[in-house]
Amino acid sequence: MEGSFEITLLIILTVIAGISAQVLADFLRVPAIVFLLPFGIGLGPDGLGVLQPQLLGIGIETIVALSVALILFEGGLNLELRDLGKVSGSLRNLVTIGTLITLVGGGIGAHFLAEFPWGIAFLYAALVVVTGPTVISPLLKHVKVERPVATLLEGEGVLIDPVGAILAVVVLDIILNGDADPMAIVSGLLLRLGIGGAIGATGGWLLGWFLKRSKFLSEDLKNLVVLAGLLGLFGIAQTIRSESGLMATVVSGIVLRGSALPEERLLRRFKGQLTMLAVSVLFILLAADLSIASIFALGWGSLWTVLLLMFVIRPLNIWVCTWNSDMNWRQKLFLGWIGPRGIVSASVASLFSILLTERGINGGDSIKALVFLTIILTVLCQGLTAGRLASLLQITSMKATGAVIVGISPISRLIARLFEEQGESVVLIDTNAEACQEAEAEGLRVFMSSALNTAVLDEAGLSSMGTFLAMTNNGEVNVVLAQRAVEEFDPPRVYAVFPHESQGATGASTTQKVAPAFVPDIPIKAWNQYVDEGKVKLGATTLRAEGLGFQQAHLQALIRAGELVPILLSREGRLQVMPATEEWRSGDRIIYLLHDPRPALLKRLSGASQATRLSVERLPEVEEIPLSALEPEKLLEIIDS
Repeated sequence: MEGSFEITLLIILTVIAGISAQVLADFLRVPAIVFLLPFGIGLGPDGLGVLQPQLLGIGIETIVALSVALILFEGGLNLELRDLGKVSGSLRNLVTIGTLITLVGGGIGAHFLAEFPWGIAFLYAALVVVTGPTVISPLLKHVKVERPVATLLEGEGVLIDPVGAILAVVVLDIILNGDADPMAIVSGLLLRLGIGGAIGATGGWLLGWFLKRSKFLSEDLKNLVVLAGLLGLFGIAQTIRSESGLMATVVSGIVLRGSALPEERLLRRFKGQLTMLAVSVLFILLAADLSIASIFALGWGSLWTVLLLMFVIRPLNIWVCTWNSDMNWRQKLFLGWIGPRGIVSASVASLFSILLTERGINGGDSIKALVFLTIILTVLCQGLTAGRLASLLQITSMKATGAVIVGISPISRLIARLFEEQGESVVLIDTNAEACQEAEAEGLRVFMSSALNTAVLDEAGLSSMGTFLAMTNNGEVNVVLAQRAVEEFDPPRVYAVFPHESQGATGASTTQKVAPAFVPDIPIKAWNQYVDEGKVKLGATTLRAEGLGFQQAHLQALIRAGELVPILLSREGRLQVMPATEEWRSGDRIIYLLHDPRPALLKRLSGASQATRLSVERLPEVEEIPLSALEPEKLLEIIDS
């Protein structure tokens, strides 16, 4: 009974520590592994001694195997196939040629620098071939880089994990059994990959077929059916050929993603939560089981081995594998720097350490320590500097331009013209044929289709656009469209005209990536009518440090009175949609629509010049122009004046 309680307490503390590390990492916007490793080590036998992973016995091997299978399945499920096609050549090279470069280079470095025997040296190299979605995905969530770069890193992390794990098993077999026949090595690797791929493809297709025809199943039960199917496929593949299960999980996830399930969004969310839990538990347990003394016992040669891997082998790998790609030197430099190792390296190294020790072969503890040293250095050095390097190289997606606007109306057409005058490409999407014709008459690019169709968004170029704006007359539809855009394309800036009842709690929206546009509770239909009837003026003002409070107060008073709506914000030379929750700063140029509900407004628009409460004198730096007289060439003057 006492032993059972100790194991229960171990699991409870592990989950609490893992989730706490995830929360802290999310708050500080860094990869979770930055805190998972120190939390695990600090709570383990070499720290406070609270966690004792050895209590699980061989159970830890089962936890590791099933968790890694879940992690790789979720990685395959999240792969964007349409984006992979754009970097397929480079990705193929990374998984094949890149694997060979890392294996050979890492093995030679571990032998000559760390003084490992050849077999143990190449086993280490096989273990660190992988990068891993568990580190790459959180990193890219916080560091927004250009889509081709992100796609290549994500694809490499998912596809190379099973290849590296199987390669490590082949090397381990050679060490344990002395089988050094080259043909046996290659055939063993290809056989495992082939069996796993065939089982994964078949099982993924069957899962998709069953889910699309099982209308009687609830959404929650469908998620559990997928989980059971995933574990079943992993078990079948492992039974037929050891270590082929990892390939089966990746391929099944990719095939299931291609099945176009109607519940795919909910499925990915559920699997993402399970994966986060699995990663948290695994890293805490494996780090707690790590001996700090074994890392220090490695010596300086092991440190030089890791540095060789980071600063020579990884850059060489990228330059060779992307030689014929369309990527520029900035993108290649960033890819050459980013190669953090993750949970697959740690878990497989821990299992191999146990197997080597059980067979009486020296080097088990050393290889585990060197793998963890590699993880620590690559995650800390590369993970914590990725954002600064991306900004320095100017490859962050936040600098992406262009806009996709859903909902064609007088205001959206005006916003589109303003963006185009800044040299940015704009695409408008609507299902209304008449509205599309009006936009096309103004020379705007239009798609007459539903924005829920991801193929349409892809054709509109959203994957490379900087802004997505949903501003139909239905607030609920806008939120759904914006969330779908985030989940499928994740553009840097996503805005939606929220439904009135949601505006008061914009910070509690279901996704923090969707910002409410313009102002809270905007009657979008009424303002579109004002613009259509010529009852507004287009104005712009630059906020100055002196008198900033007065300018803000005056503009806010007009907003509350329903007489002014800020639509765009020009900040640091970049035009963006005005978020409802944005704090204005000195130097901001605010572009707005001005409406005076009094009948006398029509007389003033026709040429009267008498002073009014909306006159220029009351709004410093404001230039007001009748919208009906606004010519395209004048749009740029308003922004740049």
